[in-house]
Amino acid sequence: MSLIGKEIGEFSTDAYLNGKFVTVSSEDLKGQWSIVCFYPADFSFVCPTELQDLQEQYAELKKLGVEVYSCSTDTHFVHAAWHEHSEAISTIEYTMLADSSQKISRLFDVLDEESGLSQRGTFIIDPDGVVQAVEITADGIGRDASVLIDKIRAAQYVRTHPGEVCPAKWKEGAETLTPGLDLVGKI
Repeated sequence: MSLIGKEIGEFSTDAYLNGKFVTVSSEDLKGQWSIVCFYPADFSFVCPTELQDLQEQYAELKKLGVEVYSCSTDTHFVHAAWHEHSEAISTIEYTMLADSSQKISRLFDVLDEESGLSQRGTFIIDPDGVVQAVEITADGIGRDASVLIDKIRAAQYVRTHPGEVCPAKWKEGAETLTPGLDLVGKI
């Protein structure tokens, strides 16, 4: 069942953020745009490349009013140790959610029940806590965080311009479409 258009489920968890342990709940994801990036495990191979790439986009995402959260089934203690021992992860400034109970991974339907690890899932959540975009890839396929910039801009545009839609490869400032009978069969 798709999570698109559905409000995120309730959760509260420990997290690691800039040298501190904090508590984050589903309510913290509301009132702003949020990206939640699930990954299988700390101290692994593809994961640090993805999280570092996400950090490289973090400043631009913040300018767009987006908060970023990474999430794995590791504890906040493991996140802190990884932050201390990995050159790539030591640069991360966004919140790293701990999901050792696997509740958040189940809520977002990215838990691999057999391994007990999260799949590679990326979720864009609007200020109402509603999922607007989902990307899930196989374990060996790393994601490109730069595509999130255009997806966020499109989601923000559509939210503030009811009745308009953004076509493929839409960039901020480009033409949009207004669905209607006059467009049927003409695109």
